[in-house]
Amino acid sequence: MPSEITDVENFVAISAKAKHCQVKRNKENVKLKLRTSNQLYTLKIEALQADEIIKKLKCEIKEK
Repeated sequence: MPSEITDVENFVAISAKAKHCQVKRNKENVKLKLRTSNQLYTLKIEALQADEIIKKLKCEIKEK
């Protein structure tokens, strides 16, 4: 079961141990999905904030 995270700083910290991050862009928001060995973490954010957060992530980025 995926866990939704609302804190951006916590999401960036988890990205250090993640295998990859999937980015799914919708019309009104962007969904980021971090895949670790045990868990899937998701974060829903506005499209304007997404590029800044993606630059901070410390894992491979996969755009969809």
